[in-house]
Amino acid sequence: MAKLQGFEFWRKTLKEARYVVAPMVDQSELAWRLLSRRHGAQLCYTPMLHAQVFVRDANYRRENLYSEVCEEDRPLITQFCANDPEVFLQAALLAQDYCDAIDLNLGCPQMIAKRGHYGVFLQDEWDLLEKMVSLANEKLKVPITCKIRVFKEVEKTVRYAQMLEKAGCQLLTVHGRTKDQKGAMTGIASWEHIKAVRQAVNIPVFANGNIQHLSDVERCIQETGVQGVMSAEGNLHNPALFEGRSPAVWEMAEEYLEVVKRYPPCTLSYVRAHLFKLWHHTLQIHQDLREELAKVKTLEGLADVSKQLRLRCQEEIAKEKDSEDKESRLPFPHWICQPYVRPVPKETVTNGNIHASVLKKTVCQKRALEDCDGSADTLSKNKQKKRSRNPKKNFCPEQKPKYIKCEQCGNPKGNKCVFSLCRGCCKKKAYKEVADCPSHGLRFKTKAEKRKAEEKEQAERSTTEVETSDRIPQPLQDSRRELEEPLPLL
Repeated sequence: MAKLQGFEFWRKTLKEARYVVAPMVDQSELAWRLLSRRHGAQLCYTPMLHAQVFVRDANYRRENLYSEVCEEDRPLITQFCANDPEVFLQAALLAQDYCDAIDLNLGCPQMIAKRGHYGVFLQDEWDLLEKMVSLANEKLKVPITCKIRVFKEVEKTVRYAQMLEKAGCQLLTVHGRTKDQKGAMTGIASWEHIKAVRQAVNIPVFANGNIQHLSDVERCIQETGVQGVMSAEGNLHNPALFEGRSPAVWEMAEEYLEVVKRYPPCTLSYVRAHLFKLWHHTLQIHQDLREELAKVKTLEGLADVSKQLRLRCQEEIAKEKDSEDKESRLPFPHWICQPYVRPVPKETVTNGNIHASVLKKTVCQKRALEDCDGSADTLSKNKQKKRSRNPKKNFCPEQKPKYIKCEQCGNPKGNKCVFSLCRGCCKKKAYKEVADCPSHGLRFKTKAEKRKAEEKEQAERSTTEVETSDRIPQPLQDSRRELEEPLPLL
């Protein structure tokens, strides 16, 4: 059977999917995908998988793809990050029987992608990308797709998309932000770039960015002409986004936990992260349960904290305490599923870039110096946690004990070290001189003496055995010799 391409692939295999759940590291696992599909999602991606690890590690393949095979979880696209054409192809060949297409991640802007040299940090290496996409398109029996970020220039973004299409990409997802738009600098995604790409290529295009409600989805499709819209953060805060609903948080949380129990195994850290996202606005109010949610070690414990949050919210509703909170900037009460909107910098220039002076203030502004008394009001959250575990802990730099430095390297020396050195220097010297340092738990001299004593004892034992053998009477020695001689053959 011939491999479907372009719009035919979108219509027949993806069933004209318009509502798409994005690939999210440690977040778009099977349970979350199934929950999203129950509430309107028509296509899902796996979390981004590392191609090199996928090729060499059978456990990684089983845990992240093979064990998550489910009839309800289709259509499904598996996404890889890679920077080597052969490795990418090997990984895709191992995965193609478990999904409907293979996606190449060219949009991840995080520092780990920069260190690993993948994601959006490959967007200037067009020759490499052309080779990766064309090789995969030639060898795979499922289509190859790509997810990209835009350049500042619309024209360069269009040429970039056309290059990928020519190489064999059958569907393109365009995130309308540049590689520098992340974290505090996220800003607004450019639908203008997405529209230009859609008009320039002859393959289906998905848009990504600025999607918080179903109305945003419809407006994006109308303004850009794309075939579908992908949601990441909006979906994490409201899995019912594609239904056009904003349900109570506990409704989504309890349904998600039920899916997790029905389709194990699911890593506990994934579940915890989803509950933090769902309950984000409520946890800003109930800080004690935020701490509890971070500490529990079992799925039952997470479910119990979620239940406590639900009960507190229901108490607030009953008292009509929080139904009209004038101080809140949220469009709905905190217990309703709704997007989290990052604070937008006041001064911006074109393409969502911020003036350097404003950017520096936004990102690099430091906390005021803490008072020496270390009161709870002035301590950071991290130090408040440490104070709760150890009430006597002192954070004032002036009152901290002064350590005597090691004579050789400058690190703090051991208080009772026999050489007055730090542990590292003490270990080297004790080894060289065959000495002990009880303070640092070093026993080179003791071990050497013990080893010498064991050797001496073994030598004495051998000598004793020889002397005993020499003292055996002659008749006994002759008898023993006769017993040792072989019997004659009959």
